[in-house]
Amino acid sequence: MKRLTNFAMLGAIILCGLGPDSIKPATVSAQDQIKTEDGGAGPKAAFKVPELWEYSAPLIAPEIRDSNPSVCQKDPSVVFYEGKWHVFMSVKLPGKTTIEYCSFEKWQDADKSKRTILTVSDSAYYGAPQVFYFRPHKKWYMVYQMGVPGANKMWVAYSTTTDIAAPDSWTQAAPMLDGGPDDPRTEGGLDYWIICDNQRAYLFLTNLNGKMWRLWTPLADFPRGFGHCELALEAKIFEAAHTYKLKGMNQYLTVVEENGRRYYKAYLADRLDGPWTPVADTAERPFAGWNNIRPAAGVQPWTDNISHGELVRAGCDETLTVDPANLRFVFQGMWDKDKSGKNYGQFQWRIGMLTPVSTGGK
Repeated sequence: MKRLTNFAMLGAIILCGLGPDSIKPATVSAQDQIKTEDGGAGPKAAFKVPELWEYSAPLIAPEIRDSNPSVCQKDPSVVFYEGKWHVFMSVKLPGKTTIEYCSFEKWQDADKSKRTILTVSDSAYYGAPQVFYFRPHKKWYMVYQMGVPGANKMWVAYSTTTDIAAPDSWTQAAPMLDGGPDDPRTEGGLDYWIICDNQRAYLFLTNLNGKMWRLWTPLADFPRGFGHCELALEAKIFEAAHTYKLKGMNQYLTVVEENGRRYYKAYLADRLDGPWTPVADTAERPFAGWNNIRPAAGVQPWTDNISHGELVRAGCDETLTVDPANLRFVFQGMWDKDKSGKNYGQFQWRIGMLTPVSTGGK
């Protein structure tokens, strides 16, 4: 099978092979330290949204193949584990949306890595995966949305494995929530996201109408017991809300996508069950969008959309921790002009990476 090879990989090399812990923290003086929620010492600093990002060349594009060709690669979930990157993503196949997996040691090898379609369901629609290691169960969880005939809402589906590197080992889809009469969701929603603190597992979702919903269950009951549903955020937002714990800070970060020419907004909260405060919520001052991105050196411009992305985590467990001093954002992109005359299922998304650029305070 041949793969797309006409993407310049210059500029991506600087991103390759860097694990989440590859950048050492700066030395912090004693007077500039504060206690974090786990009792440790962390830097006394507020979270700062990058003023400017540089994007790589496309790193993962549809594989050219005769059987089950894909139109796009989208909705990436990224885990770095045992020296390899593991990427799970939605793919649009003939008559079906499903999840594809690949792994590699260096990002420059991502596009030529082996692809595997995950056969976790017979449904014609399952995608938008999120993957993390749930330490209490000593298992990897993959959470995703799945269409089920007769259900009023999409399943909040999940599969598990003890070996993330074995794509055929994932269990068949089971529901966290099944859209039935006991489903607590006020509205169906999509782009399901799990994050845990030391007491609860939280489920966040959006539903394309400016609302982000929050459900929770005691940590001991996960993946069951989501019996509570409430409005977490109402704003001019669209989909793909992803929430993270900020390393060294008593704060959580939610990034969420806006419609149209896609870009990302950002909100902060002190607790997963608390209110969210906007820190970058306009097209002029986004978390990541066409007004604060540029191609890296040697990279040909290829996108003005920053869509359905995931921050590279500082670990792989259920706390979804990211290091604010080492941000990277894996996203789906394309030119907005190339959407013209096409429905969403025909958009030719490709996966790239954003890295913050120092602007010297300007």
